[in-house]
Amino acid sequence: MLKIILPTIMLLPVTLLSPPKSLWTNTTLYSLLIATVSLQWLIPTYHPHKYLTPWTGMDQISSPLLVLSCWLLPLMIMASQNHLQHEPLTRKRTFISTLITVQPFLLLAFSTTELTLFYISFEATLIPTLILITRWGNQPERLSAGIYLLFYTLISSLPLLVTIMHLHTKIGTLHLPTLELTHPALSTSWTGVLASLALLMAFMVKAPLYGLHLWLPKAHVEAPIAGSMLLAALLLKLGGYGIMRITMLMGPLSNLLHYPFLTLALWGALMTSSICLRQTDLKSLIAYSSVSHMGLVIAASMIQTHWSFSGAMILMISHGLTSSMLFCLANTNYERTHSRILILTRGLQPLLPLMATWWLLANLMNMALPPTTNLMAELTIMITLFNWSAFTIILTGIATLLTASYTLFVLLMTQRGTPPTHITLIQNSNTREHLLMTLHTFPMLLLILKPELISGVPL
Repeated sequence: MLKIILPTIMLLPVTLLSPPKSLWTNTTLYSLLIATVSLQWLIPTYHPHKYLTPWTGMDQISSPLLVLSCWLLPLMIMASQNHLQHEPLTRKRTFISTLITVQPFLLLAFSTTELTLFYISFEATLIPTLILITRWGNQPERLSAGIYLLFYTLISSLPLLVTIMHLHTKIGTLHLPTLELTHPALSTSWTGVLASLALLMAFMVKAPLYGLHLWLPKAHVEAPIAGSMLLAALLLKLGGYGIMRITMLMGPLSNLLHYPFLTLALWGALMTSSICLRQTDLKSLIAYSSVSHMGLVIAASMIQTHWSFSGAMILMISHGLTSSMLFCLANTNYERTHSRILILTRGLQPLLPLMATWWLLANLMNMALPPTTNLMAELTIMITLFNWSAFTIILTGIATLLTASYTLFVLLMTQRGTPPTHITLIQNSNTREHLLMTLHTFPMLLLILKPELISGVPL
């Protein structure tokens, strides 16, 4: 664990001391090196916990998310290069340092075996994200987006802190492997149900559950490209990961908790997909599609079977890569047309033919077409839900249909049709952007060859 966390922390002096000419090269290559080294975490073992220390440890649920966190840092740095081109050097250094600061907190949150440390790192990721949105966002509304993000997350995570303290006084330990063995019986009385609710609430807001999702589209639309990638690909996964971890501790959940969350998650998947069909803002549309995908993850995590956990895990990883790629593509369009409104940026295929290929690939991944891991994840989750209750097939079926509809709508709006008259001169797509898209697509296509690396179920 330290051999990744320490080099990540040492990225900060590299950023602050690199000469201006080689700042981007140094940080990108160094973070890519860290990401490559972290791939060894994916190697499956027969032990439930790998690299166990008193504070951190890794199992099949956390290792794919840890690798995803390391993999996305160089991609975020690459994506921000054009956006920061005309900024002064100190602001460039500050921006990259802020991105790097999130990484150790994320690594700790995904690998800690102690609930208090998990809570601290879970909350600490909020500060750099807030700085990214409020300092580098594009519009004046970024401050209100930052306030939404801050207060939604803080208000929901206070009950979590109180319940963690209550657990400690009741059991005497917050060490996760120990808690998994003792199974704190929370769901017997009303107090137990409320405690379970308090434990889950913070993660439901972070994931986000439909109804608690209002901060997400705001934050996405106002954030710079790296902020959007960070939010979509990693911070939402903290919510899903937390739900999986906590539900494993709580033993069988009472139906009082099952039904409302499952209903909201599935209904939310349906509602947000239909909201996507009438969005005019491209970034907002991709943000709402994230809510709909994470609804499936929440529903699967609440069922608590091997299959459902496996489906939720694969969907989290594949959604992380897909939505991050879609945000990068939306950003390449924005940098050229200076607008995110779909009507003003249509018909770009004849102007940027190679980018149109990436758009097609990203949209097919979002639609969960074979041979992507999205398909495997969605099928696994649907089978689990159908096994739990046959009625859910209606909701998941309609949600899938709507997902295909809005994805094709995005593809047609951005790529086809006559280009608007105000676009007379457009900058060509460059190698950096193509490399960025390749690094998003390749893992997706390679993982389907060996999906058990990310399926989250011990072999």
